[in-house]
Amino acid sequence: MLTHLIILLDDTSASYCHYNACSGVRRLISIEHLNAGILFAMKENLNIQFVYPDYALPQEYDKVIETIDHSKLAPDVYPGKMIDIWVLDHWESCPLDKFKNQTCIIRTTWRNLSVYKERIRQIIAEVGRLNIVITDVESFQDGNIEDYRHTLDEYVEILSAQYAAGHSAQLNILTDRVSLRDMNNCNAGDTNVTLAPNGKFYLCPAFYYEDDSQSVGDLERGLCIMNKQLLRIDHAPICRNCDAFQCKRCIWMNGRLTLDYNTPSHQQCVMAHLERNASSRLQAKLRQMGYQKKMDVIEEISELDPFNYTNKWK
Repeated sequence: MLTHLIILLDDTSASYCHYNACSGVRRLISIEHLNAGILFAMKENLNIQFVYPDYALPQEYDKVIETIDHSKLAPDVYPGKMIDIWVLDHWESCPLDKFKNQTCIIRTTWRNLSVYKERIRQIIAEVGRLNIVITDVESFQDGNIEDYRHTLDEYVEILSAQYAAGHSAQLNILTDRVSLRDMNNCNAGDTNVTLAPNGKFYLCPAFYYEDDSQSVGDLERGLCIMNKQLLRIDHAPICRNCDAFQCKRCIWMNGRLTLDYNTPSHQQCVMAHLERNASSRLQAKLRQMGYQKKMDVIEEISELDPFNYTNKWK
């Protein structure tokens, strides 16, 4: 069931997931489309998340936005305040005072997690929650498994040290699985859709930036998502039998790598299971410190692609 509407305020709005916001040309959503998008959300009882560009909006827009409850996502250089989620586009060097105890996102390659681990450690120590988005999943190969496993173990040690110091740090790729009891995927096209500056709906921002002809409706006609059930996890035989609950199951990446929105690639599954197993090792350390005593123990598994253990599915 649809619960959220994401509104891109500009073609240069911050990218917060695997996709690149490739347009370098500003195109602000019209005030008419903004008002209509808010009205649509009100009629459908949807929560709104506004995605901001790197410049201050005209005062007229701020007034319209504040007419409804919402959350804000913005890039680190955005001049405004009261932002709910910050995208740290300049995370390698930006001052961190502004983001103290905030929820932040960084987009990086899986290799750079190791290269910049000291800088990311500093970010984890300052912010309230850090979400890491891996932007080069398609380049991951089985020969990289041990490298990624080692990198994740480095972050297990970083997080353990934070907890030992009294900071209950949150890092999506490791701590989410420790607390989750079922899938917490992106659910684009199922529980959330995106309104782009052109006044059309898309399954998520990635589809808009990749090809703006991939719309699934507009503000005049409403939503029209064909075979919507094929985006849901109950129609995904691999994912519904998997317990890598922290995996985002990106349907845009699924389409690119497997030609099926509801079927993840081998790369996504292997990386998600490596993260799941690292979460198990983190949980063991936290339990030794007195945390997680009442939580179910995450058992490590040897098979990293659920497609290879279909015989165990119920």
